[in-house]
Amino acid sequence: MPDTLARHIKVLSGWAFPSDGFNELEGLPLIRIRDLGSGTTEVKFKGSYDSRYVIDHGDVLIGMDGDFSVEKWVGGKALLNQRVCKVESTSEDLDQSFLFWYLIPHVADIHRKTPQTTVRHLSASSLGKIEAPRISVAEQRAANKVLDTLDATIRQTEAIIEKLKQVKRGLLHDLLTRGIDANGELRPPQNRAPELYKESVLGWIPREWEAPLFSTIAIHITSGSRGWAAHYAESGALFVRSQNIRMGQLDFTDRQHVRPPSGSEGQRTKIAPCDLLITITGNGVGNVACVPREWQEAAFVSQHVGLIRFSDPELAQFAMHYLVEGSPGNQQLIDAQYGQSKPGLNLETLRDLRIPAPTNIEREMIVEHISCAQGRIEVERQLATQLRALKSGLMEDLLTGRVRVTPLLA
Repeated sequence: MPDTLARHIKVLSGWAFPSDGFNELEGLPLIRIRDLGSGTTEVKFKGSYDSRYVIDHGDVLIGMDGDFSVEKWVGGKALLNQRVCKVESTSEDLDQSFLFWYLIPHVADIHRKTPQTTVRHLSASSLGKIEAPRISVAEQRAANKVLDTLDATIRQTEAIIEKLKQVKRGLLHDLLTRGIDANGELRPPQNRAPELYKESVLGWIPREWEAPLFSTIAIHITSGSRGWAAHYAESGALFVRSQNIRMGQLDFTDRQHVRPPSGSEGQRTKIAPCDLLITITGNGVGNVACVPREWQEAAFVSQHVGLIRFSDPELAQFAMHYLVEGSPGNQQLIDAQYGQSKPGLNLETLRDLRIPAPTNIEREMIVEHISCAQGRIEVERQLATQLRALKSGLMEDLLTGRVRVTPLLA
């Protein structure tokens, strides 16, 4: 018979702490399933308890309902509530730190194989049936070192991405409300140099800027018709739907193709490079994206997507940056929405949108600064993606002993 974890681990299921002891101020933090992964808890427990249920920093916990998430607790001393279990090694042949990584793919496999009626439930006995690792404790510790190092690098990269996003949000606001002067510098704020600004329907903007309506600077504002579903196909032109438009980018993970009609209806909704696309109904109303300048693929918009083509194609990138979530102009898209349960926009509201209009040279400098900031974010995102892929591959290899750890450390 194969060696299983039942011989090497102890599983402690949490206690059903009485809810009359729950509060936000006194007692020990109480770990519930919703708290796993966060390192913090929503409630504390004040009352008597068995010391067995005291959890410490670094303990391995598993949520026993729903997604069966395996987590290493990082929130200090806390109490273990019901439907969460603690798993610890009781064997000299199983390193505790390695156990955390070893359980992740095996618990995920149990989750996949557990039939779902309403909510999946994990039993302690199913953990004991997992085959024990076949590598030595020395290799277990080395594998843990490799995976811990990778995981820390991923977290650091994610923290850098979040910081860069915050920097970009501040930069967006400054560039799109103050602009860049003749010396290539941000203009001073309006409260420090009021003579450089004027009031407009968009608020204070530099004196040289205007605030035109889309209807006066666009040559084409349209959306798809309801009849396009009849043209769905397995291959052909791309059909751009609401789910393909994210804040600031096009995402074709979910692809739909169409064989468009040959008449004017097909040409009316065909996208071109530098078109501005806005979700007007369906998923994510108010999401904005710009068709890349190098776009060559045939594509058409659905009824849920507004298409704006400017007389000056270079306006599209600037307009996207101004309207995207977190930017100064995004409130226009929020204020223009109608309906409660299913909010939406229409072509008339798109025509009434406004953007500030700097000179062409200043607009190009603004877009370049924003693109550089976004480029730094994309570099870190690609690095994070590569690190996650490396971690995933190494987990499969190192946890099974398929790849020996010593050469990797060297």
